[in-house]
Amino acid sequence: MNRMIDVRSVWFWLSVAALVIMFVFIVYPIINIVTSSFSNGGGWSQILSEQRYGEAIANSLMLAAIVTVACTLVGVPLAYVTARFRFPGKSLIVFLPLITLVIPEVIAAQTWLMMLGNNGLITRFFREYGIILPSFYGWFGLVTSMTFIYYTYVYIGTVAAISGFDAHLEEAAQSLGSSPARARLKVMVPVIAPAILSGALLVFTMVIGNFAISIILGHQVQLLSVMTYRAAVSEGGVNPVMQSTLASVSILIVMVVLFINRWIVARGRYEVVQGRGAPPSALRGLEGVLIALAAGTVVLISMLPMISVILGAFTRARGPVMQWGTWTLENMERVFVTAPQPLVNSLVYAGLATCIGISFSTVVSYMIVKKRNLITPLLDYISVVPLALSGTVLGIGLIISFHTGWLPLTGTASIIVLAYVVRRLPFGMRNASSTLYNVPNSIEEASISLGSPPFRTFVRVVLPMMAPAIAAAAVLTWTTSVAELSASILVYSGGRETLPIQIFRLLDSALMAYASACGLTLIGVILLPIMIAIKVFRMDLFGVGKPRSES
Repeated sequence: MNRMIDVRSVWFWLSVAALVIMFVFIVYPIINIVTSSFSNGGGWSQILSEQRYGEAIANSLMLAAIVTVACTLVGVPLAYVTARFRFPGKSLIVFLPLITLVIPEVIAAQTWLMMLGNNGLITRFFREYGIILPSFYGWFGLVTSMTFIYYTYVYIGTVAAISGFDAHLEEAAQSLGSSPARARLKVMVPVIAPAILSGALLVFTMVIGNFAISIILGHQVQLLSVMTYRAAVSEGGVNPVMQSTLASVSILIVMVVLFINRWIVARGRYEVVQGRGAPPSALRGLEGVLIALAAGTVVLISMLPMISVILGAFTRARGPVMQWGTWTLENMERVFVTAPQPLVNSLVYAGLATCIGISFSTVVSYMIVKKRNLITPLLDYISVVPLALSGTVLGIGLIISFHTGWLPLTGTASIIVLAYVVRRLPFGMRNASSTLYNVPNSIEEASISLGSPPFRTFVRVVLPMMAPAIAAAAVLTWTTSVAELSASILVYSGGRETLPIQIFRLLDSALMAYASACGLTLIGVILLPIMIAIKVFRMDLFGVGKPRSES
């Protein structure tokens, strides 16, 4: 017990400092959002009385439910096929869905419009043959685009679960008389169900908080995230009551979903039994071709944003009119030479956020895992709170909390960097903690027994062992920060536009070619460190692991 309250320890005071920082920049903005929603007594009564707010909440829940079911129906079969079978083109089908994780949503929305918008390539092609496709705006576009973006989250978790499932369990069930299909249904499905559920609930919360796709494709569909954003930027946005109330509703929905997830997992009777996974069986002939075509079609559709943004970046345009088939480098020249400030801002802000966030999360994770005291459980709990906050909610909280007063950050670059750090903090915390649990205490104790102070031991002994996990967290923090839009669109000021903000503004002006050039540059900025990490340093960034040998 004395160790738990040892005020002479440097780690105790570091944990106090970390708690203060987390309270100021995570808890304090949430408190301000909730308290502002009750000020003047108008926010909640207005939501309950006006139909448009109830419609927005209902639409958001319905959209989240539909997309979650669709992602599960796409992701689970694709995961099973890639984990259990060999067929032509499997290596590409396994890898390519991961690319959708790093394509910013604003680019995905933009490029879906370039393909299936009112004047899109595919729309025009079918129109020439008298076939009129349904409008991609509204429910059809929202469900389609989100499904082919978010199914990867279900796919990744399910692939890992199936790959780690012990094939002996299936064999035992079949030896007792069950058919192969019944053995999978009764034995494997309950075991991998928590992984499927976890991915599905992640999709649900991401759809609720989605901003870029919702505002670009939603149009007449009232959605909570869009309504929250518009309340924040409207002329009455200086009165935080309505925006805070809508943000509070979003927080409440996500917290309920996370509670349900935890309750279901806690009641679960099954766990993944690691062992000898079933070797993939070869599919040849017509069966193999059909499986490959089905899986390849899903992956190809999800890759449409990448394909169309490359074409659009080098297509000549006159204002909003794209002259397909004529090529130019002018769009890329504008990004790098004529107006490079958004690119520079993205690199600087994301770089600062990555350095600050990874340094902070590494130290805090070490204290939570290795230097526990009365404060570290609070640090552990608060560190996961950003998972329940959408970017729009976080942006509103930061604006309300740091607009004026003792720490005025609004109008500076600091608030953009702060938004990046807070939103991506759980990435660094998870990676660092997972490694620390595998570092034996005896190594530190041996170093200290040889006369090295505890902090020096941390720097010289523990940090080198954590280096791979820290590097992986840094890459993921960088790639997600540089693509951030929903929070930065609220907190940025003139002259501090980033590439995602620039793309959003260009889409609003229908300048698709220039927006595509910005999008292609942004994808390059994201993919370059990922490819270096995977190919050079052999990092498993997406948690899928190396595929099993199929020999």
